[in-house]
Amino acid sequence: MFFDNTVLDVLARGFVLSGVALIWIILMVRIVGLNSFSKMTNFDFVTTIAFGSLLAGAAQASDWKAFFQTLVATTCLFLFQFGLSYLRRRSETALHTIQNAPVYLMENGKICEEAMRVNRVSRSDLMEKLRESNVMRLSDVRAAVFETTGEVSVLCGDEVDDAMLEYVQRV
Repeated sequence: MFFDNTVLDVLARGFVLSGVALIWIILMVRIVGLNSFSKMTNFDFVTTIAFGSLLAGAAQASDWKAFFQTLVATTCLFLFQFGLSYLRRRSETALHTIQNAPVYLMENGKICEEAMRVNRVSRSDLMEKLRESNVMRLSDVRAAVFETTGEVSVLCGDEVDDAMLEYVQRV
């Protein structure tokens, strides 16, 4: 692509193509917005991984066609993500179709065994998240929520505003 010498060509391709691809991704993030790399939904998480894979593909491209194809694929992912986030904001139906709902794993100090079974969360995983949140007693936990991203949020205290748990479902 750049040089007849194999070593120089490999070095130049790695440097130039990865730099151009990275600048392209930064430009797309500036246009689409920072939520491009958020972990708000499972789709956001998957696209973030795909961006990394496409960046690697661009850096390893052996011809211009393959390089530009990765840039086009990156642009399409940004457009899909932008479109889906727009739909999620505008339509409750789209929101519930595209995104999983958060689920109670614990409520008012009680472990929701059925929710843990359905979501394939082990008791040891839940206890780890509780320890990470500095929970001293299960009775202190107002809610442990399995979020749409696969993370567990732990809310403790005497009282939790209803708005904090508005979309959380019981299994």
